Amino acid sequence: MGFFRKKEEKEVKVHKEIDIKREIKKAEAEKEETLWLKCTSCMELLYRKEVERNFSICPKCSYHFPISVEKRIEFTFEPETFKEFYSELAPYDFLKFKDTKPYSARLQELKEKTGRNDAVVCGSGRIGEIEVLSAIFDFSFMGGSLGSVVGEKITRLLEEGKRRKIPVIVFCSSGGARMQEGIMSLMQMAKVTGAINRLKEDGVPYITVLTDPTLGGVTASIAMLGDIIIAEPKAMIGFAGPRVIRETIKEELPPFFQRAEYLLEHGMIDMIVDRREMKQTLHKMLSTILS
Repeated sequence: MGFFRKKEEKEVKVHKEIDIKREIKKAEAEKEETLWLKCTSCMELLYRKEVERNFSICPKCSYHFPISVEKRIEFTFEPETFKEFYSELAPYDFLKFKDTKPYSARLQELKEKTGRNDAVVCGSGRIGEIEVLSAIFDFSFMGGSLGSVVGEKITRLLEEGKRRKIPVIVFCSSGGARMQEGIMSLMQMAKVTGAINRLKEDGVPYITVLTDPTLGGVTASIAMLGDIIIAEPKAMIGFAGPRVIRETIKEELPPFFQRAEYLLEHGMIDMIVDRREMKQTLHKMLSTILS
């Protein structure tokens, strides 16, 4: 009996050592992955810290990687001047929608993951000495989708801009309308468009910055109604995505179709601005408009 017990103990020890080695290899592989990332534009393998030091811009092809709301605020506004509005507003699962999991469960998971209630952050801040109101989409929250709360927050911000006669800048990054809210999501397009038109009637500047990606209902309303429409380099901008269009019309699409450079060439946006120059460009633009 003692012989078999020792044999079993030896086998257990060997298995534990194998498991430990496997975990070490897995941890090393994960660490290696966090050190490097692949550019989705030029497909080059890049050192992550080098990209981050470069405003999250590919040093090979100048593709602008998506960035967090916090980074957008840091790159755009004067330090400690941005104050968030309407953060308490949260979506409600009024349709009791369920796909692979209930909508309410998705919302709770994303709230815990991102620390916010929905896919847009609204507030005020200064660019140089100029106070502006701004809405910044968070693509990490359900693809920056346009739902009832996102529409409400942006509408309130636009109404605040109209009341205080302060320029409004919206940084768009979205996959479109939120299917989990059905028609209530689509209604936000008309709701926000009405608020934009009322802002414009009072002569208050409305500027949109289109980042990668800006698609669907956000493109068809918020994004393309700016008095001045700016895009970041190589940003995908459109209604339906290129894959959907290609499969629908059964034809190959032109090179760089739905990229910022293609839209600029065809007169659909006003300018493409490098992220490193965005703050200075916005300041110069607002100073000229408001003078």
